[in-house]
Amino acid sequence: MKDSRSNGAGAAPKVLSVAGLRKAYGGTVAVDGVSFEVARGEIVGLLGPNGAGKTTTINMILGVLEPTAGTIHVEGLDVGRERSRALGCTNFAAVYAPLPGNLTVAQNLRVFGMLYGVARLSQRIEELLTEFDLLPFRDAKCGVLSSGEQTRVALAKAMLNRPHLLLLDEPTASLDPASAQETRARMRRFAAGGECGVLWTSHNMYEVEEVCDRVLFVSKGRVLLEGDPKTLPAEHGRDSLEELFIAVAREPLTLMQSEVA
Repeated sequence: MKDSRSNGAGAAPKVLSVAGLRKAYGGTVAVDGVSFEVARGEIVGLLGPNGAGKTTTINMILGVLEPTAGTIHVEGLDVGRERSRALGCTNFAAVYAPLPGNLTVAQNLRVFGMLYGVARLSQRIEELLTEFDLLPFRDAKCGVLSSGEQTRVALAKAMLNRPHLLLLDEPTASLDPASAQETRARMRRFAAGGECGVLWTSHNMYEVEEVCDRVLFVSKGRVLLEGDPKTLPAEHGRDSLEELFIAVAREPLTLMQSEVA
């Protein structure tokens, strides 16, 4: 049972606050006035079709891209003004950001652990190698691992500093069903500890419904819909979250009009 659903996002302190976020490239607007929050102990799904603005939003939260307008606060720290401090309590994993392939699993974890200033780093690395079933691959170079094994290393790296904000972009895309299920359970346990909020993107609506407390549907750079993944489809006349996702991709204007109405 997901207790945070019954409490609501407003019942816990916000680990992430995004307000009026906008990113434009000349005349092309990739993100257009996005605002949302993630509370401690909460997993929020950021959903939408390819090109909706999800990855651009994540990259601005990470400080990789500078917003054209708007603000981002992590644990109350303005990412634009206090980037290093904000990112010190943030981490992420994404299928499009593989770890250096010429370093071994242990070397990658050590390098990133040093960058994050992780205390008792050797002990922390051993904990993560065990937790993510990576002990047999300790001395294997990441570049020769399977895509699923690389994903597990990336998730281990994302947990190194016990982040207060964890950004996961398609975190189970390369995992077999059993590993994906364990990863979802692990992230639920991590969030349930109450110190971390998670922003999760996925195209797997079964996964989203299982793991997320709230979802935000993004289309053309804007947040179109928001709510509980179990009840949101029926609120918009759809039988499943997958049907709602397809509607967001194909009929965003219709959904926007129904929201206004």
